[in-house]
Amino acid sequence: MQFYIGEALDGDGNEIAHIDLMIGSKDGPVGVAFANALANQSEGHTNLLAVLAPNVAVKPATVMVTKVTIKGMKQAVQMFGPAQAAVAKAVADSVGDGVIPADQAESLVIVCGVFIHPEAEDNKKIYDYNYSATKMAIVNAMGNKPSADEMLAQKDVDHPFKGF
Repeated sequence: MQFYIGEALDGDGNEIAHIDLMIGSKDGPVGVAFANALANQSEGHTNLLAVLAPNVAVKPATVMVTKVTIKGMKQAVQMFGPAQAAVAKAVADSVGDGVIPADQAESLVIVCGVFIHPEAEDNKKIYDYNYSATKMAIVNAMGNKPSADEMLAQKDVDHPFKGF
């Protein structure tokens, strides 16, 4: 496997979850992106490993990349709390469900872009929406979804955030 790409959106309001992710081999382009994400931190964009609990990182190793600038401790705690827990559980469940083959869990890595709205309030919704969006994105990535035909069939659908 070189790499697969997945995307998913779930939820509503300020707790909406939008996940963009790449899954691929440690020795391929996703492995390079994974290493760069951990090594190249910047203010407001603190990337972190997805862990189920302290000292229990998921396999495939997953780095979470912030998709918006984290501007305060509330938003940081939401990323390091409910969002991190949700992404980690979704990765673990995807291995458990066989969506990601368990025998490849050591050789793959995931780079997962996570959106936390600055005005998000409900941590349970943050968890629930990020869990389901991450699971959907992994299914989409591992299944090469959407196919070109599926994409073309929906090319005229309105984007919900285009602003007009």
